[in-house]
Amino acid sequence: MTKVLTFTAKGTKTDETVLPKEFDQKVNMALLAQAVHIFQERSHVGLRKTKTRAEVNRTSKKVYKQKGTGGARHGSRRANVFVGGGVALGPRPIRRILTLPGAMKARARLLAYTLKAKENELILVSGISKIEKTKAVSELTKALIKATGAKRFTFVLSDSASTAVKYFRNFTAANAIFWKNANAYDVYNGGMIVLDSEIFSKQNSNL
Repeated sequence: MTKVLTFTAKGTKTDETVLPKEFDQKVNMALLAQAVHIFQERSHVGLRKTKTRAEVNRTSKKVYKQKGTGGARHGSRRANVFVGGGVALGPRPIRRILTLPGAMKARARLLAYTLKAKENELILVSGISKIEKTKAVSELTKALIKATGAKRFTFVLSDSASTAVKYFRNFTAANAIFWKNANAYDVYNGGMIVLDSEIFSKQNSNL
C-alpha cells in the first residue's frame, strides 16, 4: 500500500491518498533501464553526417607526379590526410529503430511511477481541470516548491484537463503531459511527478 501527499489546485495540503495497487510494483531496474535507453535512442533524429572524399568540393587533380619527388604517393587533395579533405569512416545518418513491446512499455511506466513514489517524488493534486489562469499554475507551483523542496515538476494530466494544459506552457520548471502520452522516460526524468487526481476516476481510469 503506497500513500502519497495530496494537495488542492491552490496548493493546500490535504489528507494522504492511497494509490492503486498498480503503483506498488516490484521494481525491475533492468526493464526500466532498457525502456529509458530505448526512449533516449528514439529521440535522436540520426542526422549526424560527415563528408567523404567523394563529397568534398575540391579538385581531383593529382597533387604531384607519382615518382621522383621523394614524397609519399598521393592522388587528389580530397584524401582524408589533407586539411579540407574528406573524413574517413565518419558518422553517417542512421534512423533509430529500437522498439519495446507494448506490455513492456506499460510495465516500465508503472515501474517508474512506483520508484518515484518510493523516493517521495510523487504527489497528487486535485482540481487541476478547473485551472483557468497561468497565475493559478504559478501559485500552485510555488506552493508545491515550498511544501516539497523540489525544483522541477512534471504534471501528468487527465483527459478532463485538456483545456488547462495551455496554462503550463510558459513555465520552465513545470512541464505538463497527458497520462495517456507519458512514458517511462518522462516519468523517470521528470523531477517531482504531480498526478492529476482525476486520472483515477472511473471515467478516466485506464491503468
